[in-house]
Amino acid sequence: MATHTVTNQAPPREGLDEFSLDLPLVEGVRRHGASWAEPELIATGELVGSAAFSHDAELANVHEPELVAFDRWGRRIDEVEYHPSYHRVLSAAVAAGAHTAAWADPRPGAQVARAAQFLVFAQVEPGHACPVSMTHAVVPALQQFGSAELREEWIPRLFSRDYSPALESGKTSALFGMAMTEKQGGSDVRANRTSAMPAGDGSWILTGHKWFCSAPMSDGFLMLAQAPGGLSCFLLPRVLPDGSRNPFLVQRLKNKLGNRANASSEVEFDATIAWLVGEEGRGVRAIIEMVNQTRLDCMLGTAAGMRQATAEAIWHAQHRSAFGALLAEQPAMTQVLADLAVETEAAITSSLRVAAAYEADAPAADEPFRRLATAVLKYWICKRGPGHAYEALECLGGNGYTEAFPLARRYREQPVMAVWEGSGNVIALDVLRAIAREPETADALLAEVRLAEGADARLDAHVADTERLLRDAQRDPASAEAQAGARRLTEALAVALQASLLVRHAPAEVADAFASSRLGGARGFLYGAAPAAAASASASAIVDRHAGS
Repeated sequence: MATHTVTNQAPPREGLDEFSLDLPLVEGVRRHGASWAEPELIATGELVGSAAFSHDAELANVHEPELVAFDRWGRRIDEVEYHPSYHRVLSAAVAAGAHTAAWADPRPGAQVARAAQFLVFAQVEPGHACPVSMTHAVVPALQQFGSAELREEWIPRLFSRDYSPALESGKTSALFGMAMTEKQGGSDVRANRTSAMPAGDGSWILTGHKWFCSAPMSDGFLMLAQAPGGLSCFLLPRVLPDGSRNPFLVQRLKNKLGNRANASSEVEFDATIAWLVGEEGRGVRAIIEMVNQTRLDCMLGTAAGMRQATAEAIWHAQHRSAFGALLAEQPAMTQVLADLAVETEAAITSSLRVAAAYEADAPAADEPFRRLATAVLKYWICKRGPGHAYEALECLGGNGYTEAFPLARRYREQPVMAVWEGSGNVIALDVLRAIAREPETADALLAEVRLAEGADARLDAHVADTERLLRDAQRDPASAEAQAGARRLTEALAVALQASLLVRHAPAEVADAFASSRLGGARGFLYGAAPAAAASASASAIVDRHAGS
């Protein structure tokens, strides 16, 4: 029948190398000394760009995890069953080293190479990235604060590229989770009520309830509990050394807006065994190492989502015609696509710069820089994610709003990165505390920004205004005025850093489009509403760059 003939629809976006097509990512990998990783990254790009991987990503989100609290005989097992597609995705990410390769082989560029692996995998299926991220993040916490026995037991398993979903003894690999939030405390972890008492044999007995515990089928978890000496950090295994199951009572799985492929749970501890990590009473100091790493991955995960959204929007517009021309060739659409691409490039470029600051051989000045930049960019990039996903979705029209296309899923996914590991106000107040208690962090970030000094008058003016805000906040960070302005300051710092990086490293049309639309007073409120700085020729060049052509 003639009505069944399909015309003017984009072909499937598959059979592509998602790494090589992402020019800002390729350039960043090379700029930060990780070009040696390109063969592995290309292999990952081809894998995630395949039709089979996209289908697995869809299946893992359609067939959501299910809680199996009891076996058929009534014995409590507290397991979560996933669709096989989820295991295939997670297994591939672990095999590629997207979890701990940077720690297992800390050569120059290792952190950036691992960040790129993480970003490419998360571009197509983000749910699996949660256990991958937490496994990456637990390594420095254990290396710095774990006992020799804990390091000997867990680090080799964390470095393994094998993957097994089974909860059993004798495994040579491990994935990790984290549980800090309790129902009465939320971000105020010092209000936690989970208790820990010494068992007398070096282990501790935990009793309590965690309101959010992500990836409950992980092999181990770091978490906070109140010991006699104060709030402390503990390592809790799902399987005990004798092969028995540790009491880990999964009360329910959370019914979340997005991140549907990954299970998040509410768990109870009843005579649950754990081991102390770090000093008793200094739990926040120990677990903050893990938190900082996961905040970086929130940035990378959001950037991955921006990349997917931009690529899908450009692909659709390059194959769909309306009013006698391809959408991508019509100035109004070109403006929107270019603006989405500029946001994506800023997120990728700045996230990789922070990842480079975590390298083992990073210069000394990168240590205070990363302490502040991680918080600043976690706030800004993750806040920009949901609006970006919506605008890209709209580029596909009605198709974008259906679950048959990936952008509806991405739109539901993006808010989680802004909420996880500190929502907006928590992060903005962390920025205030950092610049007050550790003023060298502010100086290091400003020094990085000033590497572009004199290259763009709009940026210079923005930096001057930002420094005034910063110095005012430093004088009295506890004042109501400073705290009320914390978001404004954090935003200004983030935009300054991204603009500086783009001026130094991106094509001129990208840097100019960012400056004209995000600096100064002539900004549009929505994507594609920037001043005429992104003229047709420049906008088309930006779109072509992000199409990989």
